[in-house]
Amino acid sequence: MKRTLIAFALSLLAVSAQAKLNVITATADLASITNEVGGDRVTVTSIARGYQDPHFVEPKPSFLLLLRNADLLEVIGLDLEIGWLPPLIDQSRNPKILRGAAGYLDLSRGVEILDRPQGDVNRSMGDVHPMGNPHYWLDPANAVRIAIQIEKKLEELQPADAEFFRSRLNAFKTKMNDADKRWRAALAPYKGAKIVTYHNSWPNFMRRYGLVVAGYVEPKPGVPPSPSHTFELINLIKEQKVKAIAMEPYFDHKTPQSIADRTGAHLVILYPSVGGAKTGTDDYFSLMDTNVNTLVKALQD
Repeated sequence: MKRTLIAFALSLLAVSAQAKLNVITATADLASITNEVGGDRVTVTSIARGYQDPHFVEPKPSFLLLLRNADLLEVIGLDLEIGWLPPLIDQSRNPKILRGAAGYLDLSRGVEILDRPQGDVNRSMGDVHPMGNPHYWLDPANAVRIAIQIEKKLEELQPADAEFFRSRLNAFKTKMNDADKRWRAALAPYKGAKIVTYHNSWPNFMRRYGLVVAGYVEPKPGVPPSPSHTFELINLIKEQKVKAIAMEPYFDHKTPQSIADRTGAHLVILYPSVGGAKTGTDDYFSLMDTNVNTLVKALQD
């Protein structure tokens, strides 16, 4: 009798384990939001790490195994992953996650996209994304839109857990609304403040909180700073009294630090993705807390 009960319990555990959806995400930000919505009914793994530039991820054989066993693949889209993800999808031999299949979810389809280029796009313009800026997740309103799309897809793939996913989504919306009020209040005194960023990663974030990007360390997206552009940027920072230069953790600090030293602006690290720092960016909410607090400190001095 005891053995029968143990066997029955093990079989229930096996069924429970099998019921979990295996979700692979292109970035850690999507993984964080998916965990918020999916809870213990999903297993989530991000390919890119938060400390990596998501435009350039070195493909590894282990990624193929992740994709081969995926029930759902979530991508940022807008060609953010174009340089590394499509070949991995093809080589994974998993028809469920091919573009257009039920297990492929491009989150850019249901969010607000900024910086859509007007006219033809060519290489002379740098690494411009023809369909718009892909860093849309850094606006909490878009994070909610991402969560809504994820919930709908999880419900589609696992309808038995629909009520659970809906409940988790509603809790996420409430949590995000409360957090956004906190972030707005913290940055409200600095509305209209001008900031220089290294790369054009922050248009959604800056617009959300009323901040202005006055210029970029890169003369064009993906193009390293030249001496002439650096000289022009130094003059701009002095003339417009820019207090902060923000850069991502994976870019070279040398030129931004030199600009900061020559202008008196604060050089700060802002993290575009969950897990970008060893501590303080463990999920979407702590990521935003860290970035908001960093900016407040730089702007209030």
